[in-house]
Amino acid sequence: MNGQRSPSPKAGVAAAPCLPAKKPEELANLAWWKQLEDPVLDALVAEALANNRDLKIAAARVDEAAGVLGTTRAQLFPQFGANLGASRAQASNAGITPIPVTVDRVNNQYSAALNVGWEIDLFGRIRRASEASRADLLASEESRRGIALSLAATVANSYISLRDLDNELEIARQTLKTREESLRIFDLRYKGGVVSEMEVAQVRSEMETARIAVTNLELSVAQQENALSTVLGRLPGPITRGKTLASMGMPLPPVSLPSSILERRPDIRLSEQNLISNNARIGVAKAAYFPTVSLTGLLGSSSVAFSNLFTGPAKVWSYGADLTMPIFTAGAIAGQVKSAEARQVQALEQYRKSVETAFREVDDALIGGTKSREAVDSRIRQVEALTIYARSARLRYEGGYSSFLEVLDAERSLFQAQIYESQARGQALIAVTTLYKVLGGGWQAASE
Repeated sequence: MNGQRSPSPKAGVAAAPCLPAKKPEELANLAWWKQLEDPVLDALVAEALANNRDLKIAAARVDEAAGVLGTTRAQLFPQFGANLGASRAQASNAGITPIPVTVDRVNNQYSAALNVGWEIDLFGRIRRASEASRADLLASEESRRGIALSLAATVANSYISLRDLDNELEIARQTLKTREESLRIFDLRYKGGVVSEMEVAQVRSEMETARIAVTNLELSVAQQENALSTVLGRLPGPITRGKTLASMGMPLPPVSLPSSILERRPDIRLSEQNLISNNARIGVAKAAYFPTVSLTGLLGSSSVAFSNLFTGPAKVWSYGADLTMPIFTAGAIAGQVKSAEARQVQALEQYRKSVETAFREVDDALIGGTKSREAVDSRIRQVEALTIYARSARLRYEGGYSSFLEVLDAERSLFQAQIYESQARGQALIAVTTLYKVLGGGWQAASE
């Protein structure tokens, strides 16, 4: 299209380093946007999934949660450490007990030891904490999936809106071209005394109306390109074009969809993992009522001569056990348990709310898709009828059977109907992408 900027975008793939690497279609489920059958859109979505800042932040949060899980689980196992030491000191000869001059006042001391510490998880505190951390990790991954799904839908919707604006701009330009030609003809007729100055002014007014529409749409196209560039993770600039709205695929969902398909929605899975995490933390809080048993040990050697450090007489060892338990905490542990239970209730209600929201959004999307397709059919029929009306009005005027006002009214109505038809096509495609999003990535897996 004339006046459009169109460099080729670069596609890429984002992956989470701390979990198994996932392709974009795995993050946003089955690459549902490919059902629209536009390779340019495929490339734009891939670019967004590779470069979008919010998605990179979400991936880093997954790594953070994985690190916390590793730290928590490590407490289940013995912790080993090594100590190596060497010192050299000189004693004072002016103290309370003077050292004879025949005795060397300089002493060397060498030591090497292996120590171990282990908290025995008798009452499940560490196991429940690990369970909570694992749920947090899975929740962060679901959050990342949710961002990827929303990102793909945002790119698709923005691209569809851009192609709608392109189509509207083409309609406006064609209308402007037609009205410029009409004005040229009317100027000639006015000079020949065939039409009045009023009719010329009417034609000129309609031409300027079309010119204003072109200017406004050119601005909207540029702004939409810049907005989409930001989502793609690049500086504002031109966007490559692919198929027109009319040539894009219009996939339809099956007649019936199982409600179990909603279990794939990232927000529901996120709420579920948050519920698991908060439930496990109740166990962590209750474990504070019980004793904590820790085992410690040391095995090594100590000698004043390095050559004797690893000989039998230099060996040293020790072991012990610690048991700590609360006796009086003035209700601190009870308060922690109560807080944990309250957070679990909050997580449960949030999970229920997520499920209810999912059913509402799917129902809205299904109805919206059906009605938007019906609207497209109606707009197409309206344009066809107004095309006939405009052609007939022009013929009637040329034959002297009606005034030029009838022609202006017919052409004005046709122009507006063509714009509405383009918008209706865009809304119908956006309804498809919305349905994919609210289903958690589409319906192909369930159908298969």
